[in-house]
Amino acid sequence: MHEKQRRESTGVTIEEIARLADVSRSTVSRVLNNHPSVRPHVRERVLEVIRTQDYTPNAAARSLASARSRAISVVIPRSAAQIFTDPFFALALQGISEGCISGGYFLMLSMVTPDHEERFYNQVLRGQHFDGVLMLSSDIDDPLLPRLIRDRMPLVLIGQHPYLEGIVSVDVDNREGARLAVDHLIGLGYRDIATISGSLLMMAGQARRDGYKQALLAAGIPISPELLVEGGFSQEGGYIAMRSLIALPNRPRAVFVASDTMAIGALRAIAEAGLRVPEDIAVVGFDDLPTAAYASPPLSTVRQPIIELGAAAVRALIAQIESPEPQQRLQILPTQLVVRASCGARG
Repeated sequence: MHEKQRRESTGVTIEEIARLADVSRSTVSRVLNNHPSVRPHVRERVLEVIRTQDYTPNAAARSLASARSRAISVVIPRSAAQIFTDPFFALALQGISEGCISGGYFLMLSMVTPDHEERFYNQVLRGQHFDGVLMLSSDIDDPLLPRLIRDRMPLVLIGQHPYLEGIVSVDVDNREGARLAVDHLIGLGYRDIATISGSLLMMAGQARRDGYKQALLAAGIPISPELLVEGGFSQEGGYIAMRSLIALPNRPRAVFVASDTMAIGALRAIAEAGLRVPEDIAVVGFDDLPTAAYASPPLSTVRQPIIELGAAAVRALIAQIESPEPQQRLQILPTQLVVRASCGARG
């Protein structure tokens, strides 16, 4: 809250709080921001003056009394353009928002590109303006994660990390979902099956690619490196990747696309090439976004509960904030294969 707003709500300034508590203005500021450098008896004296002078609105005063802000920060290390054009993020944020409302917490959304991460960490995260952090769609080598772990910030990762231990994570079984999709294509008689993977800097991208490989090898089908292309989880990436597959001397008869967003781009590339889905190329996606059922033809896909993923991550973070008990380290939500016309079979 700005200084003017504080004065208007209580009639007391931060300087007056400092005078009554016999401390400096900066000490009061550190107490308000829950800075660890304030000695316990000084902190209590300042908080007592704050309480008696009703310096903040009642809700904020209760937060100070419990040393909590009742705010959660959602950090998405992506640009605003990526976030607001990908339906996955909208659904995940819907679940996160609903979880915060149910738990009585405020939501802060931070979109941070790599060139701003250092400043964001120093000015926002270390300032402790919230009680915990949700990380959504993080790269494996994102530098924020080890820093948050080092500073013991309550943290939940939507997704998994292959190396950092001890992170509380909520995810779906990406590998198994991808395996089910490719198994379905194999069961329909396809053998020349390609994949358009998501970013391999992300655990989900790696896991879905590995599920593709697992299904092929279990069926005795060799993996052809030219049939594995990366689409980066974007519609444009799916379009470009599909064009490269179509240009192969022996183009694939089916393709598993590791996100519906990329699959929409792939469908466009197939149509532009004068080919038909599924007659010439069968397509299966991953996510079951609302657009999947309305694609032309309707897209077979692996459904993941995106809204529940966000809500479950908030519940896990609130439990971590409010309870000293150890939390479940990994929660896996189920996936489901949804069969529509794009794969050549109807459910």
